[in-house]
Amino acid sequence: IPPRQAQTRKWPVLHAGRVPDFNPATWDFGIIPVPLVDEVKRFTWDEFCALPRTKVFADMHCVTRWSLLDNLWEGVATGELLNHVKVSPAAKFVMVHCEYGFSTNLPIEDFFGSDCLFALKHNGADLTPDHGYPLRLVVPKLYAWKSAKWVRGIEFMEKDRPGFWESWSNGGYHMRGDPWTEERFRDENETIGRGDL
Repeated sequence: IPPRQAQTRKWPVLHAGRVPDFNPATWDFGIIPVPLVDEVKRFTWDEFCALPRTKVFADMHCVTRWSLLDNLWEGVATGELLNHVKVSPAAKFVMVHCEYGFSTNLPIEDFFGSDCLFALKHNGADLTPDHGYPLRLVVPKLYAWKSAKWVRGIEFMEKDRPGFWESWSNGGYHMRGDPWTEERFRDENETIGRGDL
């Protein structure tokens, strides 16, 4: 496991605020219409569930120092989105938008990693609401806050900007979050995104 992490056998529940309600009749997933994609794309719950599925066997590491090993995730590979929209080569980052205005930023190469997916299931069972049901991003190589819960859409960006937890006012978590190099918090001298707060 990464440095200064401890293995857990139970999956801890960590989030701010209450668990959002889920209504499959009104839920949708959107690729936010900006100039970096060729069209607006929205999926209903049924449409998203009908996308091709993949399984990934991967660990999860939380910035609060626990590691949950040997997880079987099932869902839709992030790369599947490239079969539905054309993304401009100018896109270098992704903002993942979630319920209640939560968000997290990722370099595009991390977002489209071969082991990254929008998880619907964990170890053969549907995700629980506390763990992100109905849809959670899973990015195994980064700390778990980058594996955002309750995902509703994504936005492609030319320049990086902080998401909710990366903002100085909400904890100043690292802009990338590699657990193997302990990228837990942002450098106090870092200026990226300060003008957006």
